[in-house]
Amino acid sequence: MTNGTPNILIVEDDRQTRELIARYLGEHSFSVAAVTNGKEMDRYLSQNRVDLIVLDLMLPGDDGLSLCRRVRMESMIPIIILTAKGEELDRILGLEMGADDYVPKPFNPRELLARINAVLRRQSSGLAASSTATRLKFLAWTIDLRLRELRDPEGAQVPLTSAEFDLLQAFCERAGRILPRDSLLNMTRGRPGGGFGRSIDVLVSRLRRKLDRTEGTSVIKTVRTGGYIFTPVVEEA
Repeated sequence: MTNGTPNILIVEDDRQTRELIARYLGEHSFSVAAVTNGKEMDRYLSQNRVDLIVLDLMLPGDDGLSLCRRVRMESMIPIIILTAKGEELDRILGLEMGADDYVPKPFNPRELLARINAVLRRQSSGLAASSTATRLKFLAWTIDLRLRELRDPEGAQVPLTSAEFDLLQAFCERAGRILPRDSLLNMTRGRPGGGFGRSIDVLVSRLRRKLDRTEGTSVIKTVRTGGYIFTPVVEEA
């Protein structure tokens, strides 16, 4: 967001929905571009800076899940997926592919706007001016809260989506405590619990794959009562 105006790319083949989102976001001071399929998306991404993608899962040609996977292999641009009502499996798969959040159809444009603002706030919070970086360490891993970076014991940066970083930060700041799913949802997305608890399970699974280096062990333990606990000792770096 170098010019101060976030640039949102909408990937949606339904004209009415596409125009509705574009018009509403434009009225709320966003720069908006809209395309209808994966080829148009790839072309736009190759030529423009994009701060967030609103991606429909039901697209002609390459579907939204394939596009989400492709984007995530090349960049950490935040992605919010749009899913049809009742498509829980696709929603879960989208999160597993690296999406940062989701909005089920039919949706209120105000909810989509709130989700976009929340994701962008998380994405940019680490870029705020600060004279001293706030860093934590655990098991020779280092997490920089200002730069929103995670580095492994060898010093290599580990790519994290915005949602994954928020989850890791929540765990590190509350290490050794049992955290219920609803609490984690509120800490990472501001979304109430209830039927959305499965999305936290997906996020935890994604984070485990990046943190666990020894088969059969995990730094994030599942608690039978319905939550998780981050087991390493966390210290200031």
